[in-house]
Formats: sequence, structure tokens, C-alpha cells
Amino acid sequence: MTPQETAHRVIAANNYLTLATADGDGHPWASPVFYTPDGDDFYWVSRPTSTHSRNLAERPEVAIVIYNSQVPLGAAEAVYLTAHAEQVGAQDLSRCAQLYSSRLPEQTVFEPEQLQDPADFRLYRARAVEASVLLNDGGPDLRVPISLRADS
Repeated sequence: MTPQETAHRVIAANNYLTLATADGDGHPWASPVFYTPDGDDFYWVSRPTSTHSRNLAERPEVAIVIYNSQVPLGAAEAVYLTAHAEQVGAQDLSRCAQLYSSRLPEQTVFEPEQLQDPADFRLYRARAVEASVLLNDGGPDLRVPISLRADS
């Protein structure tokens, strides 16, 4: 399996990513969020008042890791991303809400009106700038740069 195939398998097999943000002063914050992937885009729903949402309103650069925490010691696989994150704008909200909801159970589908004022939640997107995958070859952890695009 290629590093890119490993990354796609890890991304598809997991439901949560860890989103690392920082506030305007650089104080870090990490949050697990349920996500839907789409190529090099990752979508999640959060309250705009949550710490990570407020942080990325000030500083859109984020780091992301996706991994299976249930594997035995020495068998870890992870995908690491640096990304630019933002709240999905009105022009893309309908399409992106449908995409995000495609991975959710039917009873928890988000309609666009549930993701804008006066509702409590917003839809966010992180677009990967760089990606790498953690490979375990019996030695020290090894991160291999990859492209998330299927055509690469």
C-alpha cells in the first residue's frame, strides 16, 4: 500500500479529527471534531462561540491529525495536515451542508438554515495546504509527505 493509499484509508476509516488552533496571542487549543472529508477539504459543524471557532476567526492557520487510537503500541498510522480553515460562506453553504451531512446518520442531517443566524451552529472547512502520513517500518516514526488528491 502506498503512503497516499494509507492516508486515504485512515481518513475514510475515522470519524474524528483533532483540530489544533491558536488564538491571536498564539495560545494553542486542540479539539476533536466529527468530520466529513472531500479531497483535500475537511468539513465540521461547531458553535461559533466555541474556542476553536473563535480562534480560527482570528487566525485561520490550523493543524490537523487523524489517527486510530485503538491500535496497539507500535502500529499507529496517522495523517498530519496543515490547513487554512474558515466558516463556509453563504454562496457555498447549501452544497457544503449536503456534502457534510452525507456522512451523518439520516436523523442528524444539517440543512443550510440550521447553519446560519439565528441558529446555534456553523459549518467550517479546512483546506489542506500540506499533508503527510505516519508510517511504521519498525524504526522511529517516519512522516512521508503526500498529496490527498486522487489524481496525484
